[in-house]
Amino acid sequence: MKFMKLGSRPDTFYTNEAVRSVSSEVTSDLIVQVKGSRYLLHKFPLLSKCLRLQRICSESPETLQHQIVQIPDFPGGTEAFELCAKFCYGITITLSAYNIVAARCAAEYLQMTEDVEKGNLVYKLEVFFNSCILHGWRDSIVTLHTTKAFPLWSEDLRITSRCIEAIALKASTHPSKVSLSHSHSRRVRDDVSCNGVEGQRQRPAAKGWWAEDIAELGIDLYWRTMIAIKSDGKIPSNLIGEALQIYASRWLPNISRKIKATREPAGSNSDSDSASEVTSKSRLLLESIVSLLPSEKGAVSCSFLLKLLKAANILNVSSSSKMELARRVALQVEEARVSDMLIPLSSSSNTLYDVDIVLTILEQFMLQGQSPPTSPPRSKLGTERRRRSRSAENIDFKLQESRRSSSASHSSKLKVAKIVDGYLQQIAKDINLPLSKFIAVAETIPDFSRLDHDELYRAIDIYLKAHPDLNKSERKKLCRVLDCKKLSVEACMHAAQNEKLPLRVVVQVLFFEQTRAATTGHKVTDLPSNIKALLASHNIDPSKPPRALSTTTSIPGDDQWSTVSGLRSPKSRISTLRMKLAEDDDLDENDMNPDGMGRPSKFKGFCALPTGPKKMFSRLLSTNRNATEKS
Repeated sequence: MKFMKLGSRPDTFYTNEAVRSVSSEVTSDLIVQVKGSRYLLHKFPLLSKCLRLQRICSESPETLQHQIVQIPDFPGGTEAFELCAKFCYGITITLSAYNIVAARCAAEYLQMTEDVEKGNLVYKLEVFFNSCILHGWRDSIVTLHTTKAFPLWSEDLRITSRCIEAIALKASTHPSKVSLSHSHSRRVRDDVSCNGVEGQRQRPAAKGWWAEDIAELGIDLYWRTMIAIKSDGKIPSNLIGEALQIYASRWLPNISRKIKATREPAGSNSDSDSASEVTSKSRLLLESIVSLLPSEKGAVSCSFLLKLLKAANILNVSSSSKMELARRVALQVEEARVSDMLIPLSSSSNTLYDVDIVLTILEQFMLQGQSPPTSPPRSKLGTERRRRSRSAENIDFKLQESRRSSSASHSSKLKVAKIVDGYLQQIAKDINLPLSKFIAVAETIPDFSRLDHDELYRAIDIYLKAHPDLNKSERKKLCRVLDCKKLSVEACMHAAQNEKLPLRVVVQVLFFEQTRAATTGHKVTDLPSNIKALLASHNIDPSKPPRALSTTTSIPGDDQWSTVSGLRSPKSRISTLRMKLAEDDDLDENDMNPDGMGRPSKFKGFCALPTGPKKMFSRLLSTNRNATEKS
């Protein structure tokens, strides 16, 4: 680092009984009191260079021996005053980035300008500051850091602004062209990320060499410096994002532990005030980081944004900052991990996680103004396939390509659907999670985004186990988000024996599994003996497809069979098993869309089954449970 020496005389200041004096043959005639310290000095060398002392001495009455001057608000304290006094005596002083701000403020206070004497201290400090300090990278940062002790003076003298401008200019320059003023060796150390997870900080790339150095600044100076760097327009947004991550990892470590300590009963009022101050500073820091986030998508990782959102919840930052973070997360939520989405709530809340903010993220994701994506191709049922001409295929191919190009979000929605299902499985374990919020999260994702419902079924099963007190109506409402047609064979077999599912859902699962096996020509999956007995009681052979209904067959109104959308072969209509259980009497007619097609998330029951078979089915399930318990 650069330094400058002024003066040539040896240091003759000494302390005698708490009084600082100068060894001299001439008797001292001036007493200067600076913040409780007393100096015995001489008028001539000081007054000849300090205009302020001249005016003070001219206005105060002289005593027989010493004239007393009191300066209680001297900037920089005794060290800065002694530096100026030694300059007046011609004693050697050393100036560097560490003390130039204090010396400059003190010289300005004493009015040591060219108007008093040529080559005065203010002039020499300005020359050193402009020619050496601002040309060095490390010198500029250290000097800017020391302005914290003299904020008003530094602003008035433009020390702060000139340092920031110099740093912003050098940040856009290759390090080989910058006077680093030191070895610039990078420290490799373990840092802690915002959510308390330890990770190794990566060594900055050459283009972002400046990020770790300016991370030493406090948030006020850092914010102003980053604004200057961003306004320059030469630094890519991804490097700005990396710099913000480095700063957050340095100043927001162990945020959850730190705030947890503040919530514990304080031993004294001072402890409580200290904890509150820590929280307040962290809150300001986090809000400042959010305001600095680049507007470009992908400038920072989704994981980093979610960590900031977790810290925002713990620190109770402003709602505007939370909403801004949620909006930014929504732009790239397909990159998120399930663990990142588990945003904790404050200790005063009953639920473990902030589901509302996740709902906001998902709603923002779905409202990004994207064109309707192409639905995934439906599986073809039956053996007959439609024949199309090559020209028709070419036209369809071009149409699909045009739709795919205008609907780049389809793959991202498929990814988000998997994330949501994994998220549902985690929050389902919370015994205080309301059913309405679970369903709301499940329904934010459109049906076509879920190619199968296995993960969704797993989440529902976890919720049912964690909430055994759900009544009949609530269980039915929960299962309406499930599409039995999209369950795999393994999931169907599990659901068929799941005692916590409503009976109507079990019947739906059985029907669709048997229909799928029959229409695809695969071997029918072995069913439990009690389920086979139930199907046999209705003259249904699980190894054979359900009999087809003739288009001319007339069925009495009370015994009509309803058809299920999407399960008709090209040649015939496959009849569905229509059962009406006593527990489905309260189902409303809203379960069917106006066009009569069954909604996958709200499937209608299978209608009329007499009381006898229903009781038989219940007994069979009970028998199966007993057999399972014995085994």
